[in-house]
Amino acid sequence: MTDLLPLPSAVTAADGRVDLPFGLTVSGPAEPVAALRTALAVLDPVPGEAGTITVETDPALGREAYTMEVAAGRVRITAGDRAGAFYAGQTLRQLLPDAAFRAATGTSGGPGGAKGPGGPGGAVWSVPACRVRDAPRFSWRGAHLDVARHFLPRREVLRMIDLMAAHKLNRLHLHLVDDQGWRVESRAHPRLHEVGSHRPRTVVGHHREQPAFDDVPHGGYYTLDDLAEIGAYARARAVTVVPEIDVPGHASAILAAYPGLDARATGGRRPEPHRVLERWGISPAILSPLPETVAFLTDVFDEILGALGETPYVHVGGDECVLDDWAASPEIVAFQAELGLDSPAELHAWFLRRLADVLAERGSRAVVWDEAFVSGMLRPDTIVMPWRGPGVARRAAAAGHDVVQTPVFPLYFDYAEESSEREPIAIGDAITVADVAAYRPAPEEWTPAERERVLGAQFQLWSERLPDARAVDYRAWPRGCALAEVAWSGGAGDGFDSRLRAHLGRLDALGVEYRPQDGPRPWQTGGTGPRRHRPGVVRVDEAMRHLEEMTHEADSTRPSV
Repeated sequence: MTDLLPLPSAVTAADGRVDLPFGLTVSGPAEPVAALRTALAVLDPVPGEAGTITVETDPALGREAYTMEVAAGRVRITAGDRAGAFYAGQTLRQLLPDAAFRAATGTSGGPGGAKGPGGPGGAVWSVPACRVRDAPRFSWRGAHLDVARHFLPRREVLRMIDLMAAHKLNRLHLHLVDDQGWRVESRAHPRLHEVGSHRPRTVVGHHREQPAFDDVPHGGYYTLDDLAEIGAYARARAVTVVPEIDVPGHASAILAAYPGLDARATGGRRPEPHRVLERWGISPAILSPLPETVAFLTDVFDEILGALGETPYVHVGGDECVLDDWAASPEIVAFQAELGLDSPAELHAWFLRRLADVLAERGSRAVVWDEAFVSGMLRPDTIVMPWRGPGVARRAAAAGHDVVQTPVFPLYFDYAEESSEREPIAIGDAITVADVAAYRPAPEEWTPAERERVLGAQFQLWSERLPDARAVDYRAWPRGCALAEVAWSGGAGDGFDSRLRAHLGRLDALGVEYRPQDGPRPWQTGGTGPRRHRPGVVRVDEAMRHLEEMTHEADSTRPSV
């Protein structure tokens, strides 16, 4: 009872236990029953008229909320909606042995090593009698996955959804395009995936060093059928996919495929061709803001929305844009004047608002990085992700925008967890589990109106130095466990450290190759070569000071790092 993570709003222990046998019956309306069957799949529950578990819905509880009573041989759940039923199932799963987090159990899954409920004849698991009342503090509890720099196969995206669901995280932000790769099929504009999805080599080595390359081709993309599967799989687990098409900057992969969209191609000019970027860092490549580009991106949005199904949010980026090519183009400058705009920065804002209007017509809200807010002119319903710190976050909230907290410190998990050469290579150091656990998305010093604008928070897994799923596991967990509790409960609750230690057994059962609390395992270190971290090269405190300064500058859209 003391090991639940994230910590529910209220838990009251009672005397006794309730058996949960393999193949137990779940009764109630079809939707919440389906949610419970997904959450408790290891028990192979079946729907029926009178079950060990009964579930009903009461919208008055609120979205994602639930109550659960475990007593008198039964489990009674009341859920505010389907997601609430799913989360009740996840809490119930945490009351079972750690083996409940395996895909199936064998001969040692039960208490004390007894045979678990792997089928007929197995010992029965039981859970302690209790009452639980629970609801999330924040509606946005996210994980950002950069599949543009290093591609992750579909199976790994589905696995990330499972891990998110086990932690009551509910927003998967998929960063689908960047200078280093385009990651989704387009039947309307097929060169996007035919050309933009792969590069012949990738830079290796450390930040600020002379680049070296591995000469190994890298690539991959999701078909539209893959996206449809990802969207359906996520919805069944109370996760909303937030696709990101980052524009107008970070455009090398797009322009390698369709050079006519280049801002330098306006007015009949023929610029040097682009290539999918092979190094990290920012390219000055930028899309033209002219109507043809908006029409092109509208085609792409329609394909993605059509594949994913209901998509409440679409991220359009807006970050780290070098606007020099816009200012140098007579055609773009004339278009800017025609719109009555005074500067490329205002045109940048207009372009993002135009895309937000397109999305609004299709029932989706636009999400942007904080550079787009600094440029101004956003639609009032546009959501801002202030990655450059609490100052710009508060300004966005005060201006009336909903905010999802994404600050580099402490939510950029591409930073090392220790300033040590034991760590594998990272962009900088250090962000610890304790740093994440201490984070408060809605600071007490903000006004009530500003705090009300905070939808939640998410951690970011930028993948320049995350070449595969094992590296993603190492960076994401257990720091992601801390963010899950902060976003669900509003902060890390009593006994978080001890509850996290107990929770690591569940991660073991799930097969997560997380970072141990006392440091990396021998095979998780960076060794002695180019994969070894170099501490002190980029310090997160210094980075945050610089980023905060950038948010006040006139050309704030320009790359900050």
